[in-house]
Amino acid sequence: MGNDTIPYKIYLSENELPEAWYNVRADMKHKPAPLLNPATHKPMSFDDLRPVFCDELVRQELNDSDAWIPIPQEIREFYRMYRPSPLVRAYCLEKKLGTPAKIYYKFEGNNTSGSHKLNSAIAQAYYAKQQGLRGVTTETGAGQWGTALSMACSYFGLDCQVYMVKVSYEQKPFRREVMRTYGAKVTPSPSESTEVGRKILAEFPGTGGSLGCAISEAVEAATKQDGYRYVLGSVLNQVLLHQTVIGLETMTAMDKYGVKPDIIIGCAGGGSNLGGLISPFMGRKLRGEADYRFIAVEPASCPSLTRGKFVYDFCDTGHVCPLAKMYTLGSEFIPSPNHAGGLRYHGMSSILSQLYDDKLMEARTVEQTEVFRAAQEFARVEGILPAPESSHAIKVALDEAKKCTETGEAKTILFGLTGTGYFDMYAYKAFNDGTMSDYIPTDEDLQRGFAGIPRFDGNTL
Repeated sequence: MGNDTIPYKIYLSENELPEAWYNVRADMKHKPAPLLNPATHKPMSFDDLRPVFCDELVRQELNDSDAWIPIPQEIREFYRMYRPSPLVRAYCLEKKLGTPAKIYYKFEGNNTSGSHKLNSAIAQAYYAKQQGLRGVTTETGAGQWGTALSMACSYFGLDCQVYMVKVSYEQKPFRREVMRTYGAKVTPSPSESTEVGRKILAEFPGTGGSLGCAISEAVEAATKQDGYRYVLGSVLNQVLLHQTVIGLETMTAMDKYGVKPDIIIGCAGGGSNLGGLISPFMGRKLRGEADYRFIAVEPASCPSLTRGKFVYDFCDTGHVCPLAKMYTLGSEFIPSPNHAGGLRYHGMSSILSQLYDDKLMEARTVEQTEVFRAAQEFARVEGILPAPESSHAIKVALDEAKKCTETGEAKTILFGLTGTGYFDMYAYKAFNDGTMSDYIPTDEDLQRGFAGIPRFDGNTL
């Protein structure tokens, strides 16, 4: 057990599984701005959103006043198959680094989908089933969300149609095959099967796609089929809500042993993992009960928080979705194909964007080769091959621990290990072969994305 009284792995009992999701918006002084109708620029109502999303999910999306949303018993029963997930004290990593820091990680990879995405997938599939729908459509980047949703839909007997970012479809065939094994139809995006896909292909021949492209196709597919709705794996308020099981379990485990994290770190793409991990702790900070330092880590190749604009923008490349106020690189920004992980979305959760703008959270970018170097260092001592996305958080956790070595401060560091990297071996091969490269967009590259941000009264760059 090392030289500490804390176990290597802290497991909660099934009785300690959260009974409600925590809605951080209830405690935010500055609420996230509402979704806007792209035609009228008026806030979207319940009736406006119903044709796209499940009814109960729309209610959760619009609810910024109730701090606690009960988790239905059927969802909790499904959670019990793989939750509570372990909180791990990284004793071996601490020893390897020779740091006085105490390092913890919440491990979300101990389910077949390999990531935290299942926490929201099962909730969204449940509400679709309760509404009597035939199926759902969605997008996926690296494939974790599509995998999780295919599992959830299989469980409830729903049809599942997944539009997978083309570069990931080609680079990650094994994750694609897991989706198909669970009954999902997987289409590389952009595709010829939708109007918006054909339009994007005409404008960007040979493109590897983006999450914004795939979202547009999935929304179009949902609205053109009776008995279908669109579901999303990140960004939206409802998704961050479901993912708070991560932070709630972590807080319960740390409280049980009297541990208070000084620094909480998460990778940031659309925001689901980061938001889920930090929300309960952020609630304490907002209520004045405790203070923490939060760090969002994003890829240097897709730096929405650190180099984006905090404005209303389209959530998708095809401009069929509502406008969201968020840190964005522009809906037409397409990350470089050499970017091996997920975290490819052009924007960021409205909740996290507001918290960042209020200076309640920091953001940092890291380059791809450094991310995989950190993943390798972690894997060799902790015995888990981390997902590329998770490894962004690992990189900054290592940096902070090394700072503690230099200063002698014994800070407590917590980070989210969102999942495993066993379906990402082509990326690991590129790193091991020395063929992996870094890409940082120039200001000119970013300006092309910013040029597509809609201009209207009150929405200036």
